[in-house]
Amino acid sequence: MIVATLRGSRFPIETALLAALAFFLPLLEAPKNIVWLAWVLTWLFNRVRSRDFGARWDAWDSLILLWIVSPYIAAAFAGLHANEWRGSNDVLRYGLVLWLVKRGGYGEREVKLVLSALAIAVLVGLPGAYIRLADRGWLEMHSVGQVNHTAIYLDIILGMCVAWLLAEWRSLPRWARVVGIAVIAAFGASVIASKSRAAVGVAVIMLLLLALVWRKRSWRPLAVLGFSIVISLGATWAARLGVVTKHLHNVEVGDTLAYRDKYWSTGIAAWQRFPLFGVGMENYSVVTVDMVQSWREEAGKPFNPDLYWRGSHGHSLYLNTLTERGAFGFLVLMAVLCAWLASLIRGLPRAEEADLKWVLWGGAFSAWFVTVGAGLVNTSLHHEHAILSVMLLGLWLAYRTAR
Repeated sequence: MIVATLRGSRFPIETALLAALAFFLPLLEAPKNIVWLAWVLTWLFNRVRSRDFGARWDAWDSLILLWIVSPYIAAAFAGLHANEWRGSNDVLRYGLVLWLVKRGGYGEREVKLVLSALAIAVLVGLPGAYIRLADRGWLEMHSVGQVNHTAIYLDIILGMCVAWLLAEWRSLPRWARVVGIAVIAAFGASVIASKSRAAVGVAVIMLLLLALVWRKRSWRPLAVLGFSIVISLGATWAARLGVVTKHLHNVEVGDTLAYRDKYWSTGIAAWQRFPLFGVGMENYSVVTVDMVQSWREEAGKPFNPDLYWRGSHGHSLYLNTLTERGAFGFLVLMAVLCAWLASLIRGLPRAEEADLKWVLWGGAFSAWFVTVGAGLVNTSLHHEHAILSVMLLGLWLAYRTAR
């Protein structure tokens, strides 16, 4: 399949590098970065040589360009100076993935190769994640890292695979259906094993929404997924698995938010001090409680040190963006998320439309919903799961543009 796909590809090396990026994304740090750079350079070389940079410039191109440059603009006017220029490169990295995938012109077989690489990579990475779970108590994929980030990544992959299986169910042989169900079960169980309450909750709602959308084709997914979710959650509660005991403990000690309220208070104080452009990307960790105290005293406001904690990030996509990029960066982010949602609503597939459209819509929807939902209490759209999210968005936008 891989060799045949590459032989039929317009740019086989470029396609292979994109699939390699999808594969290494959650697994290995150095290969991921090397392949990203090689893919970008190869893409540019191929487009210059062919004099074909994709479709005509559209509103999405303008928005992506603004998204990429916005953290650098914020860095130029940042209230604090430490990591803001280096931190801005994260948006450049995943912004280019979105832009180049959108304009890549990849065919159906190439798209499925990339999607397969994304799913297989997680299957390869999960054994190591479970070893870390047994050793350290947290489920973490090597290159994704921190358990909440791993849980976000798993949520998105879970939604993508469910959409893929549902879209092609009727055309799949029995063995492929069994394999698909087993893979989805493994990903779902891993979300629960991550102990991330937000990831579990977001996954449940995401799957139910996918099933509701699929009612255009069949009501069976809603019944099957609904039943599976009830059984899974019931078993998780009855067995008092980690996500349950963690929640019960936090409630018992009066810390349902797991100290997030203190991180948020610090972020809000920093944003109030630098409201337009924030403190600069990756400078959340620079904000100390002493800084907060001096800012509040300057403003004539009361200060209670017990309400603030220093953290590496804001534990919320929205607050983290507001703190680091200010109102300017926050509005740009909201524009991207709203445009993303609008593309999903306008492009909602009809029952008779191609399976590939359903697959890509489901992947882009899963990435959007997890980003927005988990982003309430975690810093989503960040590093690996940001690249994953925009890769799925880019494939969806490219499909819509081509049609």
